[in-house]
Amino acid sequence: MTSEMTIRVVTRASDGSLRIKDFENFDEISGLHSQIGIDDCSTDLALRGMPLFRGLVGPLPESKTVVRYESPDVFEALTKEWTQAKTKRRRRRRKADPGTVPVPNLAVNSPIVGAPAAF
Repeated sequence: MTSEMTIRVVTRASDGSLRIKDFENFDEISGLHSQIGIDDCSTDLALRGMPLFRGLVGPLPESKTVVRYESPDVFEALTKEWTQAKTKRRRRRRKADPGTVPVPNLAVNSPIVGAPAAF
């Protein structure tokens, strides 16, 4: 982990809103949460070796400089929102069928190769 890495912990406040707290190192989090292991199976190799904390889901990559931990209820709610979010469908351009390609309208006086010159 680089020295510029931010550790973000996201939990619920008593009023139901999200409470986000950023830490500069794991020592600060150790006072609030007990470390129960080390991540050794993340598909994001940058997260391997980071601590696992009791009562938090993570580490999760938020950006190149932010590692995120979430309480289980926040994780469940945000995952549900993420899965139900409608994604804008992109339209694919289709290649024109060779049989339906429109023929350009040639002007009467346009030169056509191999045609006799009109006077």
